[in-house]
Amino acid sequence: MHLPRFILLKLPSKATNRYLFYGVLVGLALSVTTTSVVSYFQERKRKREELTFEPRPIELRSDEVVDGVTGLIGNTPLVRIKSLSDALGVEILGKAEFMNPGGSVKDRVALRMIEDAEERGLLHPHTGSRIFEGTVGSTGISIATIARAKGYEATIIMPDDVAEEKVKALLALGAEVERVRPASIVDKKQFVNLARERAKNFGSQPDPAHPMETHRGHLIPTASSSILVTTTVDEALADNALMSPKEEREFALKPRGFFADQFENRSNYYAHYDGTGPEIWRQTSGWIDAFVSGAGTGGTIAGTGQYLKSKKKDLLVALSDPEGSGLYNKVKYGVMFDRKEAEGTKRRHQVDTVVEGIGINRLTHNFELALPIIDDAFRVTDAEAVAMSRYLVHNDGLFLGSSSACNLVACVKLVKKLGWNNGQRIVTILCDSGNRHYSKFWNDDYLAKANIPIDTSIIDKLLAEPSSA
Repeated sequence: MHLPRFILLKLPSKATNRYLFYGVLVGLALSVTTTSVVSYFQERKRKREELTFEPRPIELRSDEVVDGVTGLIGNTPLVRIKSLSDALGVEILGKAEFMNPGGSVKDRVALRMIEDAEERGLLHPHTGSRIFEGTVGSTGISIATIARAKGYEATIIMPDDVAEEKVKALLALGAEVERVRPASIVDKKQFVNLARERAKNFGSQPDPAHPMETHRGHLIPTASSSILVTTTVDEALADNALMSPKEEREFALKPRGFFADQFENRSNYYAHYDGTGPEIWRQTSGWIDAFVSGAGTGGTIAGTGQYLKSKKKDLLVALSDPEGSGLYNKVKYGVMFDRKEAEGTKRRHQVDTVVEGIGINRLTHNFELALPIIDDAFRVTDAEAVAMSRYLVHNDGLFLGSSSACNLVACVKLVKKLGWNNGQRIVTILCDSGNRHYSKFWNDDYLAKANIPIDTSIIDKLLAEPSSA
């Protein structure tokens, strides 16, 4: 009788088994020891860096009083997004910009643009001057808020398909609102172009001596080609004559029209380079591994990203971009093109998305400043953004707007792509709350008509996906 071949195979000896066991045991011990040593030195490095930091930025206390509404702008807290952080094994922190008095991150930009104009002598408060801006809403609300506080009037030109809550807020703040059909930037009737034109014509009035002619105000030279200022005074300026001190004072006190131009105005960038970036750096004590932000004008990601990169060269900066926007393709492939642009199926003329405030199909000066420091980009669908907003309400009690939800989806995608799960810190911008989005992003009927599903399981699946690293 022949025994099966596998029974005849010689089994390892007891000594061999013992050596194998000891080898595995030593390997596990070395692995655990190495991980512990690396973690120990990383923690020591973090603690050393923390000792070099100055005290935290301004924190409101019961014995502190800020000077008016502008004193409330900035120094917003960082909030840990508990549900996402716990699920991923990282720290996702949101800069709570919805806590600014105007309700959004745009308060910083509006304040900086106006203060820079005042510092350059282009604007003088309580002179009947008017600030003009083209916006989808948040910047307009911020400008209207600060204009009132500083003694200016505001005219806001905006597309007629933005959330109705933004229009009501502007009117409540006393702004003059003009709603126009969404159009491309090459169209003279596009909202930004119209804002510029309105500022250019500020002070124009019929000439009594010649009824068919119009008396126009005159442009005041500025350091930037994007900023436009007009004045109702024309004699001295038209003749380029030298003015006496008295005439200069009178000239300064005449009403002016100021086109802020948030898309191209460098003050937008500096509001974040000098404000948002340093705040994040101090609030995290330099412990930050990535910064994620969307882009509309590009000022937030450019200014904040540039500052943080100047403090930590290996910090990763990532763009969050909604459907229909061309910025994702510009970062990933070097071209501004989206296939939907050729399909003629857009709900909006500018960007095909329910997300408001971020996403654009042209390169602004401020976004060009961001291109050298953006390391990656993530496309976020409308369904993902909607799902994230509902997920956060259910799990964290956070009621956020569309761009905030978009940014947090991008944070999750970044973590999954890099395989992070060891406490890495990702900071993003919570641009505004859901209070400005009842009629669209937070309106189930509107979403149903736009064929956008409301399904929080999208986020559950995203969180459960294996990392691609």
